[in-house]
Amino acid sequence: MSGTSGRLLYFMGPSGAGKDSLLDWLRQHLPAELPVQWARRTISRPAASGGEAHESTTPDGHAALRAAGAFALHWEANGLAYGVRHSELAPLDQGRWLLVNGSRAYLPKALVRYPALVAVHITASPEVLRQRLQARGRESSDEVEQRVQRALRFLAPPGTAGIEVRNDTSLDAAGQQLLQALERLPGWPG
Repeated sequence: MSGTSGRLLYFMGPSGAGKDSLLDWLRQHLPAELPVQWARRTISRPAASGGEAHESTTPDGHAALRAAGAFALHWEANGLAYGVRHSELAPLDQGRWLLVNGSRAYLPKALVRYPALVAVHITASPEVLRQRLQARGRESSDEVEQRVQRALRFLAPPGTAGIEVRNDTSLDAAGQQLLQALERLPGWPG
């Protein structure tokens, strides 16, 4: 790890892009000896078996933590509150690379705090997003279309260091694309 400086990799993407599936794939395929870590999020929802390992809070508990300054990063999305505690980002100061499951809407604020972060945008074509969202059956056709249009309008702030991964075909193909893009980053500890 000597000579390696810490870097924040900030993963984000629209609903239906398969971000969580792709992050699970990455967890399974990153070499264990790499000096990279995953930041655990605090989320205002119960811990679910088989889902993301997170710290669970109630909405009121989350608001109290936020008011007390417990979070280095925090945002709301899809009716839930998310936060990343300061202690979860401490590995950056130790020269480690840190992976955070973030939010597109919060990216500008995250960049203010961590201007050198690398934004990793996981997306898919409008047709694939639409198809996946409809298959979930959680939203009306109008709500699905609003999500697809919001995904199409997303632009990272100018000057943001970034990677875009299209998850349109197989999870393995997108995972390999992501892993190769990470390996090309300057200073990647692999």
